[in-house]
Amino acid sequence: MHDTHDIDMLAGALLDLLAVLNSPRQDEVLLQAAGVTLDRALFPLLVRIGASGSLGVVDLADQSGRDHSTISRQVAKLEALGLIIRQVAAHDQRVREACITEAGRRMVSAITKGRRRLLGELLRDWSREDRGTLARLNRRLADGMKAARRL
Repeated sequence: MHDTHDIDMLAGALLDLLAVLNSPRQDEVLLQAAGVTLDRALFPLLVRIGASGSLGVVDLADQSGRDHSTISRQVAKLEALGLIIRQVAAHDQRVREACITEAGRRMVSAITKGRRRLLGELLRDWSREDRGTLARLNRRLADGMKAARRL
């Protein structure tokens, strides 16, 4: 049997990261740093829609790990706030996609700036090389996990 120490250490770190990232308190800290007032259940959806330009409810539910009916209600709230609009998808007339509005883009921009500020503070004592290595390896891991999920 091969040495599993690194795998176990990575698994533990991932569990710790998930606990922090899924914490309601962490969401509050990020929204406060961004100067944004938004239901903490809605902002991850808005950021995902903003990153892709448009997303259908099924894809958004899959990416966020929530059920379709919950996502549909939350998308309706984002639409009522003027942060997204829903329109028929170009690739399939049966699908309605959530598309970010200019107001939504401004909010995502504020959240991005807040996230950068918080991460910058957290990593301020790290070397540029270490920050780059962390970013590249995390991207590689995330891409690998996404690819494995599609199998």
